[in-house]
Amino acid sequence: MKDLVIVIVGHNSKEFLKPCLDTTKVAIEDLDAHVIVVDNGGSDGTVDYVKAEYPWAESIYSAANAGYSYGNNLGFKAAGFPDAPEYRYAMLLNPDTEIPPDSFVEMIRYMDENPDIGVLGPKLLLGDGTLDKACKRGEPTPLASLYYFSGLGKLFPNSKRFGHYSMSYVGIDEVADIDSTVGACSLMRSEALQKSGLMDETFFMYGEDLDLNLRIKNAGYRVVYYPKVIVHHLKGTSTRKQPEKMIRAFYDAMKIFHRKHYDDKYPALFNWMVYKAVDLYCWVKLTQNRLKPANQRVVGSAPTKK
Repeated sequence: MKDLVIVIVGHNSKEFLKPCLDTTKVAIEDLDAHVIVVDNGGSDGTVDYVKAEYPWAESIYSAANAGYSYGNNLGFKAAGFPDAPEYRYAMLLNPDTEIPPDSFVEMIRYMDENPDIGVLGPKLLLGDGTLDKACKRGEPTPLASLYYFSGLGKLFPNSKRFGHYSMSYVGIDEVADIDSTVGACSLMRSEALQKSGLMDETFFMYGEDLDLNLRIKNAGYRVVYYPKVIVHHLKGTSTRKQPEKMIRAFYDAMKIFHRKHYDDKYPALFNWMVYKAVDLYCWVKLTQNRLKPANQRVVGSAPTKK
């Protein structure tokens, strides 16, 4: 089998592709790898741009933006998943990332040495050099979520109980088992992806990577945060296009995730309270967003490069 397929999904993200594809090309030089760029219902000419400037990469156009999971699954299916994958590893990669030269080789080497790992995620640094906290996450159980949204996680970041939602007790330079990486850069073992199934297209945006990581973990594999590899992530490049739609998608994903993983574990009244709390948070965030200047209305925003 070939080493690696990398699936890059974007929606009107052409302006961010050059640094991503330039650095990715260098990072795959010593690998038998293939890159698939999926234009998820965009109108900025991404496919033509990739064909003209990066003919070594495959490009796929989806006429409809049916969501992040849908776009990634188009790429996975083009690579033979889930039935007959042609690659030992598959990677989710966002178009707003920049890859150091030896990153992919090092990640694959580590997974080859640890066959019980199903998913490996690097340290992600935002534009200002701070950690993208989404790159090491705990399972968002109702209790973990309560601690996080009540502020207890921030008050006691070193507590395994209160800090579980974002695994803030795991050092940023500590190789550690976690519950989930983030889809911005996530390396998956092909057999683990086959066993767990592809991404759940019920999720439009957000939550799908958490869901996939947990399914892979439940299939018996480890999910590991690997900060020896550092990837730069300019976050929010697609979500800032339609911030209100993305805010709704973010909180809808919370309800989808709860319904899928916890609904049958709790009484109906408790589940109703969870959904109402999520609706309230969504309303608050929408209201706050509408009061911001237009250039600050970003979901999943992060400081940009200096």
